[in-house]
Amino acid sequence: MGESLVFGVVRPCRHVLCGSLFKDWMAHLCGLCLTLRAEHGQAARLVTNYDGLLVSVLVEAQAPELSPRRKAGPCALRGMKTAEVVTAKARGAQLAAAASLLLAAGKARDHVADGDGPYARRLVAAAAGRMADRWDAAGGRTGAAVGFDPSALRDAVARQPLLESAPGLGLLDLTEPTETAVAAVFAHTAVLAGREGNAEALAEAGRFFGRVAHLVDAVEDLADDREAGAYNPLLATGTTLDEARRHADDALHGLRLALADLELERPRLVRALLDREVGRSVDRVFADPENQSRHGPRRPRPGWPIPCFTGAAVCVTCGVFQPEWSDHHGDSCGDRCWCTRHCDDGCGDCCECCNCCDCDCDCDCCDGCCCDCG
Repeated sequence: MGESLVFGVVRPCRHVLCGSLFKDWMAHLCGLCLTLRAEHGQAARLVTNYDGLLVSVLVEAQAPELSPRRKAGPCALRGMKTAEVVTAKARGAQLAAAASLLLAAGKARDHVADGDGPYARRLVAAAAGRMADRWDAAGGRTGAAVGFDPSALRDAVARQPLLESAPGLGLLDLTEPTETAVAAVFAHTAVLAGREGNAEALAEAGRFFGRVAHLVDAVEDLADDREAGAYNPLLATGTTLDEARRHADDALHGLRLALADLELERPRLVRALLDREVGRSVDRVFADPENQSRHGPRRPRPGWPIPCFTGAAVCVTCGVFQPEWSDHHGDSCGDRCWCTRHCDDGCGDCCECCNCCDCDCDCDCCDGCCCDCG
């Protein structure tokens, strides 16, 4: 099967993201899910994905007044807790919903075209095709409502399988559709926020993030695709893992440079997600790539539902044994900070657990660290 344009690269948990930032991240994640439900019905919530909510985060970071919040009722995916969530009226949440629907429609059609698993059955394929058509139409309507041209995503999705069937292409030729699609969505957040001066840097950040996402997804699927004889861009282009890691590191460096050029009113969550969490994802996936099989010893790939609510035995994102943290689920870091629990050499670079100590917490790791956080 060809590589999907829907990813889950940025997937922090409460163990590695300070309390206030984790709440903000959850507000956008739940806000995206509830926006999909409000605008397109319960079934549309299936397309909720971690990376889609970055669009909502970017709009709020540039223009906080455009992301109003409301109190949402208890949800099983939050451990039956209430939460403050971004409302369905938020333009960032609507753009995130549009992008999620359009890309999910492309993914479903890709599965049908390849006859993957249950999609090989005629009735399943027909039902999936109809669902993809509904999602595509819904994404187009929602995108148009916020001034976004859906053709940027549709063209990228359509171009991907054509490139994968063409001979002689390099790895970065295959990541181009993903880069282009993400760049278009990221840049449009500047338009929504009235910060057109950020558009160029956001497009650049989107291109590099799209490249990282495509590479991470390819490495995660490498063992399974090799075993199944399925398409994988690394196998198709003969790219070694060392070469793929160099591409990922270069893209990560470019992403960080692009983020540094942005003018943001609330930069903390953007930096935590698009800098630190993307870096963690790259480190994680390349740490032991041959054990990345979904059926092998690697940790489960988190998705929806949300990991780390009280009651889960082990966090599926970072592997922390939950009871160890059972007394530390409050808003303040305290001993809950990753660096005070998991570093042998003091704070050092690990003060990034508090977003370079740019936080409102009073965690012990900030005492005397490299950041002047007080």
